[in-house]
Amino acid sequence: MATQYKVLGQVSPSKDVDTTLYTVPSLTEAISSTLVVCNQSSSPEYYRIAIRPDGETLASKHYIAFDATVLPFDSVSLTIGMSMNASDVVTVRSSSPSLSFNLFGTEIS
Repeated sequence: MATQYKVLGQVSPSKDVDTTLYTVPSLTEAISSTLVVCNQSSSPEYYRIAIRPDGETLASKHYIAFDATVLPFDSVSLTIGMSMNASDVVTVRSSSPSLSFNLFGTEIS
């Protein structure tokens, strides 16, 4: 088994668009250590984070954050240790293109 510690995904999504931050590759498992949401604007912004097992269609049951706030020129670090199987998808959404999402963790193959 190979273990890689890495940046799993980075994205700055368009406003109000569900965007894939990370998809676990086939024959791989992943464990996230931290997800950082950074607000680069001068106003509060909102974000959503969902985990979709096996790439399921996005539904209410998948959200781990829904319209949570990040203050102007600030960051939110979520250290939650999500464990994911092959084809699981981390989806994000923001109220502004001024938000960026960075996911750090480990891939095991």
